[in-house]
Amino acid sequence: MSPFAFVPVLLALVLPASPALNAAEMTRAQVEQLLAKADKQHPAPLRRKDLTDLDLSGLDFRHADLWGADLRRANLSNANLANLNLDLTVMTNIKLVNANLSNTSIFGVSLMRADLSHANLSGSRVIAVMEGANFSHANISNADWAADMKNQSMGLMRANLKGANLTGANLSNTKLSRAMLKHAKLNNANLQNVDLFSSEMDGADLTGADLSNANLASTKLHDAIFLNAKTTGARFEGAQHIPAGIGH
Repeated sequence: MSPFAFVPVLLALVLPASPALNAAEMTRAQVEQLLAKADKQHPAPLRRKDLTDLDLSGLDFRHADLWGADLRRANLSNANLANLNLDLTVMTNIKLVNANLSNTSIFGVSLMRADLSHANLSGSRVIAVMEGANFSHANISNADWAADMKNQSMGLMRANLKGANLTGANLSNTKLSRAMLKHAKLNNANLQNVDLFSSEMDGADLTGADLSNANLASTKLHDAIFLNAKTTGARFEGAQHIPAGIGH
């Protein structure tokens, strides 16, 4: 079964059955009113709400329940979503520029073509489809984006970053084992101590990246670019198609 074949099934459970999915259920003002009344014990009830296309930039969602919400094409740039459970939300084409997503859980989610440039995802736990997403200069340090090997009944559940832009991102000390990183842009990224065990990195561009003490054992590196990359202490045991001069 292909990676994330389970996502359409999960989305079908999350999205309402209404034929009209192009209009949000609420306005920004209504969301602000709910957030203003919320606290840790009484979070704003936004669970499974349709918030598509809304401008929610700059809002503080730390006391909100956004589980399963439809956030397609919404603008949450500069918003604070720290420590939230965002599992089963729908975030295709969402805008999260400079948003705070530290220590969030994002599981079973589509973040395809999302803009998370300069976002803070440190300490996050993410299993999602992020093909073509923009993570340029994002902070993804100390995060756990490794495949969930304990729950594979519906196929390999992993971080899919195929074609994603991670230019200048900080992924130091992050777990990315078995991730899909084909053709990802990792130019000048900080990959110190990152765990990329058994990841698919064919065609990835790591020009200028710092891979010091990274684990690239059993990775697939066909046509990967390591121009001016720093690989001191990096492990390449069992990796396929290691470029000449790398890992020796």
